[in-house]
Amino acid sequence: MGTYPFTAIDHVQLAMPAGGEDRAREFFGALLGMREVPKPAELAQRGGCWFACGPVEIHLGVEVDFRPARKAHPALRCFDYDGLVARLRDSGIDVIPDQSIPGIERCHIADPFGNRIELTRG
Repeated sequence: MGTYPFTAIDHVQLAMPAGGEDRAREFFGALLGMREVPKPAELAQRGGCWFACGPVEIHLGVEVDFRPARKAHPALRCFDYDGLVARLRDSGIDVIPDQSIPGIERCHIADPFGNRIELTRG
């Protein structure tokens, strides 16, 4: 097994309400710059959508009794932190800086469904 039992996180799943795929595509695809990954046919019928950027994957799955994750969240390390934060602000996204960890430049945003996402300078 080696020293560590895991080598990486394969993906992070976030929940979304039914019918939110277009909003997810606009946010994760157009705004964050991720590409949509086709879901396997047996999973596509459930709704939702998957996105990737290099080795980083975020899967959005439909949850019938949807409630946004306001505490649990993915943290994404950004190649162009300043550029992304500026683009988000220009698009009307509320960017909340967080300086509570010394030496780490980060902020929090919410996806269109209210799920918390942390962005860190890469």
